Amino acid sequence: MTAERARITVFDTTLRDGEQSPGCSMNQQEKLRLAHQLDRLGVDVIEAGFPIASDGDFESVRAIASVVRRPIIAGLARACRPDIERAWEALQHAARPRIHVFLATSDIHLQYKLRITRDQCVEQAREAIRLAKSLCDDVEFSPEDATRTEPEFLCRVLEAVVEAGATTLNIPDTVGYTVPSEFGALITTIRQRVKGIENVIISAHCHNDLGMAVANALAAVAAGARQVECTINGIGERAGNASLEEIVMAMRVRPDRYPYETGVVGDQIFASSQMLSEITGVPVQPNKAITGRNAFAHEAGIHQDGMLKNPLTYEIMTPQSVGVPDSKLVLGKHSGRHALSIRCEQLGYQFDRRALDDIYRRFVRLADKIKHVEDHHLLELIRDTHKPSGSATPLIEKIVPPQAAVVNAPVAEPTPEPSKPFPVGPQTNAFGVPLPVHGDAHHEQTQQEDYLWGV
Repeated sequence: MTAERARITVFDTTLRDGEQSPGCSMNQQEKLRLAHQLDRLGVDVIEAGFPIASDGDFESVRAIASVVRRPIIAGLARACRPDIERAWEALQHAARPRIHVFLATSDIHLQYKLRITRDQCVEQAREAIRLAKSLCDDVEFSPEDATRTEPEFLCRVLEAVVEAGATTLNIPDTVGYTVPSEFGALITTIRQRVKGIENVIISAHCHNDLGMAVANALAAVAAGARQVECTINGIGERAGNASLEEIVMAMRVRPDRYPYETGVVGDQIFASSQMLSEITGVPVQPNKAITGRNAFAHEAGIHQDGMLKNPLTYEIMTPQSVGVPDSKLVLGKHSGRHALSIRCEQLGYQFDRRALDDIYRRFVRLADKIKHVEDHHLLELIRDTHKPSGSATPLIEKIVPPQAAVVNAPVAEPTPEPSKPFPVGPQTNAFGVPLPVHGDAHHEQTQQEDYLWGV
C-alpha cells in the first residue's frame, strides 16, 4: 500500500510580491481578474496585496476578499498598529481571511533600517501578533531576512510570536542569499528548537537572486515546511520569487524525491502564465521552465527524431499536463530529415528519398539565413524545388541537379507526388505519427536512417 503523501499549501503572492516587480503593477480590475484565475488554478492562499501601501491596493484587497470565496485571502502588514488595522479593514469580509505580519530580524536590518535592538524586535513582533490575533484567527508571521539572522535569535523571535498566537511561521530568504542544504538545515533547526512549533505551519518564501529559489523552497519542504510562497512565472522583487509552476511540477514529475501533493490544477498553469503576461505586458522568457514558449519545442534533429518516435524520449511531462496545447517541432538549421518529412506530409506533400534529399539541402540553406522556417516558407521552397516556374520570388539559389552535370543532357523536371494520407498505425504519438510496429524490420531500418541523417 502506498503511503499517503503530505499536502503542501500553495501560497500565491503574485498579486503582492509579484506586483512589486518593476513594470508589473496592476490596477484593481486586473488584480481581480487574475485573482479569479488563481482561484481556478487551485492555490490555497492568495496574498492579494499590501493594504496600507495605497488606497488602490486597499480597494483591490477588499474587492478580492469580497468575491473570491474558496481560498484564504491574505493581506500584508508591517508589525505596527496602523498597518494591521488597515489590513483587517480590507480583509474583514473575506470568507477565510489571514493577516500576514512581517518584521525584519537580521542585525543589518535592525541596525540600519529599523534602528532598534534585538530585545525591541522581539517585543514589537510579540505585540503585533497579539493585535492581529485579536482581529483574525489566522495570523502569519514573517521574520524578514531570516536567512541572514543569527539562528538562535531567530528561534527566540519565532517562539515569542507562536506564544502570541501566530498560526503560520514563514521563513523568508528575502535577498536570495541561502543555498538548499543551508536552508533545509535552518528549517530543521527551527523545528527542533522552537517551543510550540508542532502547533503551527512552517512556510518558505524564497527569492531568486542566486537562481536557487525553487531549489531552496523544495529543500525547505523536504525538511518539514508545509507551505510554499511563490508566484506565477516567478515574478517578484529583483530576480523574482520561487516559481509556482516549477515547484508544483517538480513534485508531480519526481514523486520519488518529493512525495508531496498540492491542490493546483495542472491544466490551468499555462493559462495563468499567459494571463499574467498579457495583463502586465511582461513576456515570459522563451526558455522559462514549464511556461516558456520553448519548454515543449524541439529543433535539433536528434531530438525531433526521438519525439516523432516516442515523446518520452525528450519530454519528462506532457504539455497537456500544464495546459499547453501540444509540443512543437521547430524547423531550423538543426532539424533533420525526419521532422522535415513529417511537416511536408502534414502540409499535403509526400516525397521519395531523392526528392526529400533535394528539399532538405535547400531547407538547410534557407534555415541558415532566417533561423526559423515557417509553413509558408516551406511551401514556397517546395514549389520552387519542384516547379521552378511557379515561384515568382525564389527564396534560395537554384541547386543544379546531379544529372545536369552532363553537357547537353536533358533534365527532367521533377513533379511533386500527389498528397497521400499518412498511414494510421495501431498507436500514434502526440504529433499524429505512428509508432514503430513490433517486428517491422523495414520500418525500423528506415527510422534508424532518418535518425542518423538528422544529426
